[in-house]
Amino acid sequence: MRKYDTPLAIFFTLCSISLLFAFIFNHDLLDWAFARHHNQLSWYIRPIFIIPFCFFAFKRSLAGISFTLFCIFTSMFWFPEPTTVDTIVQEFLQYEVDYLTGDWGLGKILLTLIVPLSLTLLALAFWERNIWFGLSIMAFIAVGKVGWSILFAGDSGKSIIIPATLGLIVCLVFVYLGITRSKRRQN
Repeated sequence: MRKYDTPLAIFFTLCSISLLFAFIFNHDLLDWAFARHHNQLSWYIRPIFIIPFCFFAFKRSLAGISFTLFCIFTSMFWFPEPTTVDTIVQEFLQYEVDYLTGDWGLGKILLTLIVPLSLTLLALAFWERNIWFGLSIMAFIAVGKVGWSILFAGDSGKSIIIPATLGLIVCLVFVYLGITRSKRRQN
């Protein structure tokens, strides 16, 4: 399976990039995806993808990492559009859409680059089997998402606190247990 790792990694990376460009150039597609992202099940499932992300980094599988990132990108529209949406959720997601489709200056670009940088650091931590650094980065990502949401979206940003906190707790527990179990098997 190792011989397919790089080609699969390239394939899923190209799929993710294609989806990103599709969202940039097709606002109807972006609106369609965000309408489904109003279903908060997608808010709860997205942090859980950190578990396979860390697992594949620990196993040093670029294909697994890139596949997991593709799943994170697409999971926002896996669930049907909800019939009713809480006002605070609507306000927060409208802020996110406005952020993504608004003007992009240097400050916004640098701030947004924190996302791929933090995911890269998370992957490197587990790739190098530095569990504590990886768990710390994981906590930083969750706290950063909540902080960004509240700082920039105001009160509506508080709607992310419960999904981010529950996701962090589940991820910390499962990643820690999985990796310590894997290490015991190797010894």
